[in-house]
Amino acid sequence: MARAESNWERLVRAALRGERLVGAYGQPVTGIAGNVPSSLGNNVHIEEVLRAADEIQDEDPTVARILCEHAYTLAQSLDPNSEGRGVLQFKTGLMSVIRQKLVKREGVAIDRSQDIAKLQEFYKLYREKNKVDELIEDEMKLRESAVFSGNLGELERKTRKRKKVLATLKVLWSVIEDMTKEISPEDAKNLISEEMKKVMQKDAARTEDFVPYNIIPLDSLTSTTNAIVNFPEVRAAISTLQYHRDLPRLPGTFSVPDARNSDILDLLQCVFGFQEDNVKNQREHIIHLLANEQSRVGKLSGNEPKIDEGAVHAVFSKALDNYIKWCNYLPLRPVWDNTDSLTKEKKLLYVCLYYLMWGEAANVRFIPEGLCYIFHHLARELGEILRKQTAEPAESCSSGGVVSFLDKVIYPLYEIIAAEAANNKNGRAPHSEWRNYDDFNEFFWSHKCFNLGWPWKLSDPFFSKPSRKDKGLLGRNHHYGKTSFVEHRTFLHLYHSFHRLWMFLIMMFQGLTIIAFNDGSFDRKTILQLLSLGPTYVVMKFIESLLDILMMYGAYSTSRRSAITRVAWRFCWFTVASVAICYLYIKALQDGTESAIFKIYVFVISAYVGAKIIISLLTSVPCCHGLAEACYRWSAVRLVKWMHQENNYVGRDMHESALDFIKYATFWIAILGAKFSFTYFLQESIIKPLIKPTRTIINFRGLQYAWHDFVSKNNHNALTILSLWAPVLSIYLLDIHVFYTVLSAIYGFLLGARDRLGEISNVEAVHRFFEKFPREFMHRLHVAVPKRKQLLSSGQETELNKFDASRFSPFWNEIVRNLREEDYINNFELELLLMPKNDVEVLPIVQWPLFLLASKVFLAKEIAEDCKEAKDSQEELWLRILKDEYMQYAVVECFHSIYHILTSILEKEGRLWVERIYGGIRDSISNRTIQSDLHFKKLPNVIAKLVAVLGILRGTTESSDLKKGLVNAIQDLYDVVHHEAFSVNMSGHIEDWDQINLARAEGRLFNKLKWPNDPKLKDLIKRLYSLLTIKESAATVPKNLEARRRLQFFMNSLFMKMPLARPVSEMVSFSVFTPYYSEIVLYSMAELQKKNEDGITTLFYLQKIYPDEWKNFLTRINRDENAADSELFGNPNDILELRLWASYRGQTLARTVRGMMYYRKALMLQSYLERIQSEDLESTLGLTSSADTHFELSPEARAQADLKFTYVVTCQIYGKQKGEGKPEAADIALLMQRNEALRVAYIDEVENAKNGKPITEYYSKLVKADIHGKDKDNYFEEALKMRNLLEEFSLKRGKHYPSILGVREHVFTGSVSSLASFMSNQETSFVTLGQRVLANPLKVRMHYGHPDVFDRIFHITRGGISKASRSINISEDIYAGFNSTLSQGCITHHEYIQVGKGRDVGLNQIALFEGKVAGGNGEQVLSRDIYRLGQLFDFFRMLSFYVTTVGFYFCTMLTVLTVYIFLYGKTYLALSGVGESIQNRADILSNTALDAALNTQFLFQIGAFTAVPMILGFILESGVLTAFVQFITMQFQLCSVFFTFSLGTRTHYFGRAILHGGAKYRATGRGFVVRHIKFAENYRIYARSHFVKGMEVALLLVIFLAYGFNNGGAVGYILLSISSWFMALSWLFAPYLFNPSGFEWQKIVEDFRDWTNWLFYRGGIGVKGEESWEAWWEEELQHIYSIRGRILETILSLRFFVFQYGVVYHMNASGESTALSVYWISWAVLGGLFILLLVFGLNPKAMVHFQLFLRLVKSIVLLMVLAGLVLAILFTELSIGDVFASILAFVPTGWGIISIAMAWKPIVKKLGLWKTVRALARLYDAGTGMIIFIPIAICSWFPFISTFQTRLLFNQAFSRGLEISLILAGNNPNAGM
Repeated sequence: MARAESNWERLVRAALRGERLVGAYGQPVTGIAGNVPSSLGNNVHIEEVLRAADEIQDEDPTVARILCEHAYTLAQSLDPNSEGRGVLQFKTGLMSVIRQKLVKREGVAIDRSQDIAKLQEFYKLYREKNKVDELIEDEMKLRESAVFSGNLGELERKTRKRKKVLATLKVLWSVIEDMTKEISPEDAKNLISEEMKKVMQKDAARTEDFVPYNIIPLDSLTSTTNAIVNFPEVRAAISTLQYHRDLPRLPGTFSVPDARNSDILDLLQCVFGFQEDNVKNQREHIIHLLANEQSRVGKLSGNEPKIDEGAVHAVFSKALDNYIKWCNYLPLRPVWDNTDSLTKEKKLLYVCLYYLMWGEAANVRFIPEGLCYIFHHLARELGEILRKQTAEPAESCSSGGVVSFLDKVIYPLYEIIAAEAANNKNGRAPHSEWRNYDDFNEFFWSHKCFNLGWPWKLSDPFFSKPSRKDKGLLGRNHHYGKTSFVEHRTFLHLYHSFHRLWMFLIMMFQGLTIIAFNDGSFDRKTILQLLSLGPTYVVMKFIESLLDILMMYGAYSTSRRSAITRVAWRFCWFTVASVAICYLYIKALQDGTESAIFKIYVFVISAYVGAKIIISLLTSVPCCHGLAEACYRWSAVRLVKWMHQENNYVGRDMHESALDFIKYATFWIAILGAKFSFTYFLQESIIKPLIKPTRTIINFRGLQYAWHDFVSKNNHNALTILSLWAPVLSIYLLDIHVFYTVLSAIYGFLLGARDRLGEISNVEAVHRFFEKFPREFMHRLHVAVPKRKQLLSSGQETELNKFDASRFSPFWNEIVRNLREEDYINNFELELLLMPKNDVEVLPIVQWPLFLLASKVFLAKEIAEDCKEAKDSQEELWLRILKDEYMQYAVVECFHSIYHILTSILEKEGRLWVERIYGGIRDSISNRTIQSDLHFKKLPNVIAKLVAVLGILRGTTESSDLKKGLVNAIQDLYDVVHHEAFSVNMSGHIEDWDQINLARAEGRLFNKLKWPNDPKLKDLIKRLYSLLTIKESAATVPKNLEARRRLQFFMNSLFMKMPLARPVSEMVSFSVFTPYYSEIVLYSMAELQKKNEDGITTLFYLQKIYPDEWKNFLTRINRDENAADSELFGNPNDILELRLWASYRGQTLARTVRGMMYYRKALMLQSYLERIQSEDLESTLGLTSSADTHFELSPEARAQADLKFTYVVTCQIYGKQKGEGKPEAADIALLMQRNEALRVAYIDEVENAKNGKPITEYYSKLVKADIHGKDKDNYFEEALKMRNLLEEFSLKRGKHYPSILGVREHVFTGSVSSLASFMSNQETSFVTLGQRVLANPLKVRMHYGHPDVFDRIFHITRGGISKASRSINISEDIYAGFNSTLSQGCITHHEYIQVGKGRDVGLNQIALFEGKVAGGNGEQVLSRDIYRLGQLFDFFRMLSFYVTTVGFYFCTMLTVLTVYIFLYGKTYLALSGVGESIQNRADILSNTALDAALNTQFLFQIGAFTAVPMILGFILESGVLTAFVQFITMQFQLCSVFFTFSLGTRTHYFGRAILHGGAKYRATGRGFVVRHIKFAENYRIYARSHFVKGMEVALLLVIFLAYGFNNGGAVGYILLSISSWFMALSWLFAPYLFNPSGFEWQKIVEDFRDWTNWLFYRGGIGVKGEESWEAWWEEELQHIYSIRGRILETILSLRFFVFQYGVVYHMNASGESTALSVYWISWAVLGGLFILLLVFGLNPKAMVHFQLFLRLVKSIVLLMVLAGLVLAILFTELSIGDVFASILAFVPTGWGIISIAMAWKPIVKKLGLWKTVRALARLYDAGTGMIIFIPIAICSWFPFISTFQTRLLFNQAFSRGLEISLILAGNNPNAGM
């Protein structure tokens, strides 16, 4: 037992020493300190004590034991019964490390005094050992000098040590203080002297900077380590919130920290009981808002700055704008009488109250008008309390002496919301049966909400919780319905929301058809028929009003009375109107055009149309709005408007300016004009060619049918006409999207050209235009500089260019350095790309980067030699050099640089010689004798001698040997210049030359040298050396394509229109947040080294995809380019760098964090350089140092960046990950250490005990690393433009200010594979050209999950940046756009800035993503947001909104349905025989209308129209040739197959979501797809969405081929069916065509084995769908659970029975008979086959004792069936063809039976037939799988197919690498595959 205890103690002690994660104060959370249960409410203090114990364990084990015992005492007092989770285990572990014999002895009391004395003694020793006072003093000195010395690493080390020491001392003091409470005061005084006590208290006070804060240390305003507290605007904001005498006194029981004064928020906390942490958060938040608003209003001065009234009003109006609008809507008087009369203090009070309320509102934040209601009552209560002398708790928040806003105000509302959310059956319950956030919020849109009272009247039905009825059906005993709108699951929402569109299209189709039937003539008959549009219109309006009533079912009891009345009145009105109009029209037809009825009808229609036009003008046309508002005081006008349009709180005043209206109206008039012109007038169009066949078919009588006809007699062959017109009508409805796509692409192309996109589209353009960049940069991205304005006004071009270059170079150099850090360029390219600082005192000319000037000197030399030989003049020579501007710059710079360097290092005669030489050259140039005086052929010798001189000068240190060598080198240069290169004219300066010659003769000409120690001179020497030695052209620098793309875009954006930049101190502040759940943070080494079946690792994959970046990475970490991977694994630093390198090339959180932190880096650089211009102390010093490299060390620059930028990663389960020791938590902690401004927010779960029961409490936590020193990406150069972008919020766009700023994206995953390229190109087209048009001119851009910039205050006061109701808001991102638009916001799009974004790279990932989005769009169809936008937009804006949201998916679905409609129509004509009968009578079925329809459908299907924007985008940004090559490449990579496959994905999930629901988030992973996907896995994913539908289409085509009549023969059949065959084959084989290694024989064999194992493995409890076909099949049925869903599935499944009915009448056995008995006989045969299936499906295991008998029965039955079949063929009319025909008949029937049985599973189970159905379904899946598998297996026999597929899927580099890997993987088990 003793040994076990000893081992346990050793184990725990080892745990105590084992580091886990980083905790407070930058210290590692170790051992038990990291395992303190969260259920211990004071666990932070316990952790601190245990951490200190671990720190001093080795120094003094006794003191460590005392601390452990104290921690145990704290835990025992907090949870004496160990009820919390993990508490018992914690106590047991802690006790095992405490020496019990020193703590307890039987019958002996514990002597605490000895422990106190021991602690005090150790305190003194520890303090002296660590020299606390000196440590703090040294740190302060370092802080003052770190900015300039660059000694940041030492500062961090000192800071860490100081914090660790002070933290330990503080723990020791706290333990001593606690222990002295257990002894008498007299003993305590004797043990601890007053002097020692003061020392301890002083040390504890020194840890005041440990007080948790986010950005501003409000509890430590005297801190010298954070410059932010010294900013005037921050100090003014803090002082503005201070308590003032007009406020009531705080009660004596309310305490305020000594470190600060009381303020307004303390009063509100006292009155309403807000949580302390919430008050701290909002205090800092409000100070931020005030400070940033003040910085934009104007700078503050003086020792006690005050916030301007304007800044306070701006914050007040933004925060309470929604509340003011809510009051105006109800109408209701706000809590203040007049805004203008409000004092600054009162405004601040209301602002603080609102944000404190919002900060504690939890999920109630999604109910913005509910918050307005709460604020209204809180403010009224506050007004009453302010009149009192002393503050008192508010009645609404008080209960039993406890004041809590959370418990009394928020919790009751939260509880009912949570109860409703829990009642939605995990998203399966119909939306109509539970209240979502919108329902709760809209309750507060009427005065009825005041029935809730204040404090809450909890007995009100509003607070009634739902309750369940028996049998699991949803119900409520206290039912409280939905509000205003009910999300019934039906396709009718498409008509209900966009009824104006459907009415317009149908009426236009009707009108064009009438005109076509009258041969285009407009006579009385035509006009009379056109007047039938009147009845059509009112009937469709009646349908709309009927849907209003039906769709509102379930919300009548809670909706506003006015809304219900409006619906009822509209229904009555349109009922009467439709009856009356229809009656009048029918009578007019009967009585003729001369009758009175006709005239009345015309008058009524004309009056109605006129009134409708007037109403539309008043409500839709912007310039008429003023008139409408003026007339609104008339009751008749109000009545009409009330009838015409809903009047909800949202959706009001959404009209745009007159100019915007004209633009998008013109756009749509052009589209509609094109659509209807194509529809009617062109010969190859739709309507006209159908007229003649339709008339002929209508007049046919006595058509012969091949089957028993039920419905086609005496109805003018209606089904035949339907089969002819249906696909044409379908195309007519969807081609609006086609025309929109084409025209929007053209318009977007023109817009992009206007905005100058693509002007710099290659690296040659970067070189060509580089000299213009500094000026454009200064104009757009740099703040205005007074000196530059002077240079501009005075016309000093040279000085201006030099000035611009000097200011541009720090930014350019930082961009280039970041490219190097990211490994996009190598060291040599870095040297070429860096730009000199262009100091005026160095050279008087602009010095350009070397990549522009490389080799130019040598080219100039050759030109000079050529001109000498050709005897060209000096002017001609210079003109030839001037043709290349950079050659001119290189020559001039070399000329000046040589002079500057030589005159700087030489003295006296040596310098005089240089001056005389240069004077002679200048004289030759002025005398135009340079060609005779200078021997150009000798220039190489001069250059060689200069290079020798410069080579010596480049040395880092001065030495006597180097000086001697330098003198000799200059002597050689002297000789070459005098004797070979230059004919020196000494006549002008004889005395100087005599002096020079004398010195030369005496050997002292160059003896006096000054070694170049000035950094600027040394840089110039290195640069000149490079200019004179680099002979290769740098025209391709940078070589990396990503580096090129980024530089090209950045340079291009400098020429684009953007708002001018304001100083960083005056810019709009912004925050970035990244949602994170459990995605990859950093790739671990295990993940990078994990091999797939081919032995390929992710690291190998990345090395082959990014070979140049891998080499650059190895160089950066000082490794050889050819170093093996294993060489890196031994060094921890290299391992970390490797992990980061790989993670930065995937879609990881690390990549996102790095990109977002560039914003802070850019702000620091901009702020630092702006301060340099302000001529303060730091700028003076900064000018002498490297301003573009030391900016990160400036405290002021860092503080300014922190004030303007915040970055939070919302790691939802970080607390759980940390508690479980997950590697993701450690990686997140690492990111926080590497990025000091990074914050991590997460939900922390704390287990507590209440009333003897364990409860879970949830806390929102924000953490950061204390170091001073996701599919998204960002770039440093783009971050420089952020402040320009934010200025867009200040610019009005039409009628509204922007509420969301959209930005351009670059999809960085396009190079991974061909699929990734398709996805990237498609996405890029949408996020650039597509959104460009959506924003301007259409004004319907929404938020699509892209990195848009939100007006934060606008959105958090209106419900947040997304919606959160289960299922209906599954595509939560776009609802931010809906909400913003409905709230009178404006969403813009800007393309002068870009961010990176990752997309899915594998087919399965892409399919899951598109399924998620399509399902989300299906849910959107049902939503109230779509309905309101569709109703409240004007007609043209509604059209834009439709085609760019749900209309896109509906048109996609309609494209597929067109194929079905066409094929089922052809099947009807073929099987019924009517097609052949008609064709025999008249050749009318081959018409151009059907051809046009099918051609349109096919082009849409293969993505041809989708490719139009893509192609135009390529042309705009890459050029025509590049665009053509890219498009052709995509075709060779089978992009049409991909787009057709995606069509099926979107159709399936969109349709299923509307029919059954089930839309859900689908995690795609977004990793690198390098593995082969097994056949069974692909089958599981695509069986229902693609394979079944593909088989159905193929079956229809076979039926059409077998029984259809086609005059064109094979060619005619191919032309009619090619698009359908293409779709069917794409749906069946695309998953395997795009599957890596999908045609390798060995993998096919393995796949078949896996497929059969999965297919025949029995399911069971706990078996997943990935393991068993039976389990998967059950999962596939889960979406069918409602009666409505079962009925719909049954109706849809009835189509499969058509095949059997038609085919059996075409069999030889049927003869010419069309009797119904033939069909019933076929069912008898099918029944017999079913019995045979039962016999052969008998399970041998169930008949163990009858095995032989069972086999005998099966054999006899099989022989009898075969014999019977042979006899039937021989002796009856049955033929072999009939056998195959019966397969065509019975296979679809069987599937129809299975589908219906699946829909009615509960009933089938009760009948005992479920196992049989399942066996039949397994047989079908096996057959389908084999049909797909066999062609794949055959193709895998041919090796070249596999090679072709690999080239098709992956880029060339990886394909080569893949083949090499297969050869080298000799020891891989799969090497032979």
